Amino acid sequence: MSMEITNNYSDYGKGYTNTAKEGNVTTSTVELKTPTGGTKSEQIKTGYSNVNDYSKYLQGKYSYMNSGTTSMQGVPTTVSVSGAFLKKCMNDPEKAKYLEENLAAIPDCAKSAVAGCRGTLTNLSYSVDANGNISVAISGTSDPDGKIAKENAERRAKEKKAAEEKVAERRKEKKAAERRAERKERMEGTFTVSATGTDVKSITQNIVAAVSGTSSPTGGSFDIKA
Repeated sequence: MSMEITNNYSDYGKGYTNTAKEGNVTTSTVELKTPTGGTKSEQIKTGYSNVNDYSKYLQGKYSYMNSGTTSMQGVPTTVSVSGAFLKKCMNDPEKAKYLEENLAAIPDCAKSAVAGCRGTLTNLSYSVDANGNISVAISGTSDPDGKIAKENAERRAKEKKAAEEKVAERRKEKKAAERRAERKERMEGTFTVSATGTDVKSITQNIVAAVSGTSSPTGGSFDIKA
């Protein structure tokens, strides 16, 4: 089972308070939406001169971002944000707010996904592309205890056994046919020997000799038919 959902970046508006600067980096206190429908105050930073520094800042708050596979609710999870979008966010408070709001919401969203999906989730994936579009993909199984897999395996085993039995039966029939053919050939190789005379003993001996090929029959007339 897999599913992918995409959400487009939209205008989050302003609403920044208590801004402070440290070099070129500006810290602003903003209200971020929460998955439960409320808001929370959060400090976000912008004004970074390079994406690497901005990424380090975000990973300090959201360790699962661009860090490969992690685990959320016991499910292997990846969270990736395009470097191109990070570059747009690092000097744009509006986009930065949008990004952090969504990054902050991911753990709760993963919890909801695990609780709400039928079956067992095996993978979660969140990705933000260069334009700020968010894609969510989930994979899972509707057979968490392996019952369906076991039934399928048993069915395949029975089908295999039945096929093997058919092959064995065909081989058996072939061998039987070969034996019948051999018997027929032997029968087709039969012969008849007849002789006439006045001494039954010598006639019989002559017939046996003719059949065995040990000597030529004498003392009578013979008719040998193959």
